[in-house]
Amino acid sequence: LNLRGYAKAQGAPSRGTLAELVGDGRLQLSLDIEGLDQPYQSLVPLEGDSIGEVFEHYLAQSEQQPAGLWLACSAEAAVALFVQKLPGADLKDLDGWARVQQLAQTVRDDELLGLDAAEILRRLFAEEDVRLFDARPITHDWPADPEKVAGMLRALGEDEVRTILAEHGEIVVHDDLSNHTYRFDAADV
Repeated sequence: LNLRGYAKAQGAPSRGTLAELVGDGRLQLSLDIEGLDQPYQSLVPLEGDSIGEVFEHYLAQSEQQPAGLWLACSAEAAVALFVQKLPGADLKDLDGWARVQQLAQTVRDDELLGLDAAEILRRLFAEEDVRLFDARPITHDWPADPEKVAGMLRALGEDEVRTILAEHGEIVVHDDLSNHTYRFDAADV
């Protein structure tokens, strides 16, 4: 599972709701689906007081399945508990989803940050039939793309690029999303 995320702020963020911190922003979700040439992308308004609530709203609207997402973070880790109602679940257990939501809402940040997945599930859902799937690593995946940056410089035009090189000796482009820095000198142009 590859994950990309980006947030930029001036200074330390103040406390407040998501809307107070970022205004009327948008959340973009991109899914790389095998067999499709381009990622499936969805842009949704930030409806909710937390990223978890925004994601829950997205799932309810796009997949028409209720979900719950609880997030916690420390300086060392970011963790989540995600539960989603499966299609047809009401046929097997009429009040199952309501029960799962009630139990999941009791999870605390210190539990998410301090316990492994098996222990969290055991504590929250001791009376439920729960399966824990094998863990999959989550990696940051935003590959370097020097050709895209070179294309951006070509779009500026040769005169503009040569002017920048004359003033600064090199062109430095930092991609905040990938955290890559690209350097171009006269030989590259």
